[in-house]
Amino acid sequence: MDNRTSWADNLRSFITVLVVAHHSSLAYTTFAWFDKTAYIRSTHPVVDAARSRGLDIFEDFNDVFFMSLMFLISGIFVFRSLQHKGAGKFIRDRFYRLFLPFLIGVTVLMLLAYYPAYYLAHGRHDIAAYVVDFFTVAAWPVGPPWFIWVLFAFNIVVAVLFPLVQHRITRWNQWLTGLQQHPVKIVLYWFLFSWVLYVPLVLLTDAGRWTGIGPFDFQVSRVLLYFGYFSLGILIGAGGLACSIFADGSVWVRYWWCWLLAAAGVYVTLKGSEAPLTAMMARQELSVLHANLIYRSVWILSCTLSGIAFLTTFKSLMNRTGAGWQSLSANAYGIYLVHYIFVLWCQYLLLDVPLTAWPKFLLTFVASWLLSWGLTAIVRKNRTIGRYL
Repeated sequence: MDNRTSWADNLRSFITVLVVAHHSSLAYTTFAWFDKTAYIRSTHPVVDAARSRGLDIFEDFNDVFFMSLMFLISGIFVFRSLQHKGAGKFIRDRFYRLFLPFLIGVTVLMLLAYYPAYYLAHGRHDIAAYVVDFFTVAAWPVGPPWFIWVLFAFNIVVAVLFPLVQHRITRWNQWLTGLQQHPVKIVLYWFLFSWVLYVPLVLLTDAGRWTGIGPFDFQVSRVLLYFGYFSLGILIGAGGLACSIFADGSVWVRYWWCWLLAAAGVYVTLKGSEAPLTAMMARQELSVLHANLIYRSVWILSCTLSGIAFLTTFKSLMNRTGAGWQSLSANAYGIYLVHYIFVLWCQYLLLDVPLTAWPKFLLTFVASWLLSWGLTAIVRKNRTIGRYL
C-alpha cells in the first residue's frame, strides 16, 4: 500500500467535491445556453432561467486550475507504485481501476445522466429514441469520465517509458527537493514550466475546443498541460512526500498564506484584464494574438499560483484526518463517477421551482454530493467493487 499522507488525500477529496460544485453551478451561469437541435453542443445539458454572475466567477475560478491540480495529485504516488509492482502489474491494476470504470461510466452512468437533456430538447419521453440519439446525434457524450480515460492513457505512457526515465526522475526529484528552501525559484520554475506547456498550444487552437473519437474526448489546448502536471506529480512524489518539496520544515510550504493571497490577487487581475484587453483590440491598439498572449499568460500564472496555494495550504493546515475525511477519501472516486447523474436530474427537477440561482445551486450541490457519497458507500460494500472503486 502506498505511504500516503493525510493532506494529499484530503486535497484530492476536496477537489472531487469542488468538481461536484462546479457542475452544479453550470446551469445557473449568465453565459449558459441550450441547443435543442443537439443538446451536446449546449454549455451544459440543463440550463435554468435563474442566473448569477457570482456563479460565473465561481465556475471560472475552478476551471482555471482544478483539473490540472487533479492530474498532479494523481501522479504523486505513481513512481513508487511502478517501483513496487512493475509495469505489467501496474498497467493491469490501472485497467481495472480506471479503464473499466470509465467504460461503465460512459455507457450506463452517462446514459442515465443525460436523459433530462434529451427530454428538454425533444419534449417527449421515448427511451428507445433517446438511446439511439445518445450514441448517434450526441455522439456518445463522455461527461466527467473524460478525466478517467485521459488519466489511464497518461499512466500507460509513463509505465511504458518508466525503464528509460526512472533514474532521471530520481535525479530531477533530488534537484527539485533541494529547492524547498528557495520558494521564489520553485514558483518561477513552476510558472515557466506551465507556460511552455499551455500558452503556445492555446494560441494555436481554440481554448475551448474538444476533440476525440466517440467518448474518448479531450480538450486540445490543455492536453500538454495536464500531462505535464501529471508528470510533475510523479516527480514530486518519486522519493516520497516526506522527502519532497512538501517535507516538514520546507520554507516554500511555510509561505502558504503568501501563495493564497497571490493566487487571489492574480485571479482578480485576470478577470480585471478582460474588459481593457477587449477595448484595446477594438481600438486596434492590440492585435488579437498579442491580447491572447497577455491574457493566457496571466491565466496560466493564475493556474500555477492557485495550484500551489491549495497544495501548500492543505499541507500546512489540513494534514490530519478523522472519520469524515477518511470516508470522503475512500468514496471520492465513486463520487466523481456517479455525481453527474444527480447533478443533472436535480437541476432538471428544480427548473420550475420559483427560486433564485444561488438556492438552486446549493440544493443541487448538497443533494448531489450527499447522494453520490451515500450511493458509493453502499456500492463499495461489495468486496470486488470496493477493491477498485
